[in-house]
Parts: sequence; C-alpha cells; structure tokens
Amino acid sequence: MPGTRSASTAKRDVVLVVVLVLVATGLITYFATKPSGEGMATQQSQSSTETGQTGPLDTLARRADGDPMAVGRADAPVTMVMYSDYRCPFCAKFSRDTEPELLERYVEPGVLRIEWRDLPIFGEESLVAARAGRAAAEQGRFWEFNHALYAASPTTGHPDLTPEALRGFAREAGVADLDRFTAALSQTRFDAAIKTDIDEATALGVSSTPTFVINGNPVLGAQPLEVFTSAIDEAAAAKS
Repeated sequence: MPGTRSASTAKRDVVLVVVLVLVATGLITYFATKPSGEGMATQQSQSSTETGQTGPLDTLARRADGDPMAVGRADAPVTMVMYSDYRCPFCAKFSRDTEPELLERYVEPGVLRIEWRDLPIFGEESLVAARAGRAAAEQGRFWEFNHALYAASPTTGHPDLTPEALRGFAREAGVADLDRFTAALSQTRFDAAIKTDIDEATALGVSSTPTFVINGNPVLGAQPLEVFTSAIDEAAAAKS
C-alpha cells in the first residue's frame, strides 16, 4: 500500500539521519581530543576536504609497509579503512560480493589500499575470532583466513565461531603452524592491538559493522558495488 511504503521510507530516512549525526558527532570528538601534532594533520585534511580532495578522516589510514592486515600499495592514492566483525553477516556479504571486484579493479592496478580494523561487537566469539585473524596474520595468511571464514558464513544471523571452526578455517587458509594458531585463541597477546582498533572506532562514533572510510569519507554498511566504485573513482580523480 502507498501509505505503508511512505511511512516505511520516512522511518528509514530518520534512522539514516540519526546514524549520520552520531558519526559526525564522533568525528568532532575525535578531532577535538587529538594531540596537537595530529591536530595539524587534521587541519590539513579539513583543508583538503574543502577543495574536494579528501574527507575529514583522511589521516586514519596507517599505510604501514608490510602490514599483513592490509592489501595494496602503501602509497596508493586511495585508501579504504574497514571496521569489521567476523560474525557480521553484512561484513561477509561485502567480502563475498564486493571485495573481489574492488581487488581486481583497484587494488591490483595500484589505485586502492584496503586496511582492516577489528571491531568485535557480537560477543566473546567475535573477540576470539579477531584473535584468530591476527594469529593467521602472524603466519602471513590473514586474507586467506578472512576470505575462508566469510565464504562459509550464513547470509543471515551470526555464525558459531568455535575454536574448532576457527582452526578449520586456518587449515583451509594454509596456516602452517596450527597448534601455534590454536594456542593464540585463548591468549591475550593480541588484545591490546584489537582494543586500539575498537577505541579508534568508538572515538569516531562507529558502533556497527561494516563501516568504511574511503580517503577520509565514511560509507556505512555493505552498500551496492556502485557506491564503492563511485567513491573510489572520485577519490582517485581528486588525487590525479
């Protein structure tokens, strides 16, 4: 019925506005609490935004050489920071449907760099899975593990990521030392790094997954491929 569709659309629009306001509030808080040295980088980023080059979060990308949880050239003109949870069905959808296209179109030619951030929001299993991802990264198999896990995830609901299941994904991903991998699941040696990612997301007001930041501009949720390609193309054009 037209009236029902109109009410549903209005409700959706209100929710979207609320989410954007929360993210904007997080950005203001994030910049306001940065140390003075980082504040200078923020001012430069904001100036770039005014000329259409980058968004207000352009300094989020770490661009560390040899980062096993990033893919693409460290000096790529476009970076996409992604906050994800291994138990998130929409993160799995992005991994299966959209990420392969972005890898082929943009990462392989050197246009795009993707940087992973852990944001475990669906309980203890999410935290253990985040440890598992880092344990796989420690052995140079992060993305293989990541893709194997998401490929097996259900389209709805949250998967049961038991230690046995995680070990199975590690085996499928080619992690060489499975005993070392399994031991890391119950250890806390990766927790400080995971907390750094969580704190970064919290400071930005990011509370849902997946959330992406493309050259400083946020993209919320597993949007259609065209949303990502348009954002990347515009960011790349602004850098050329």
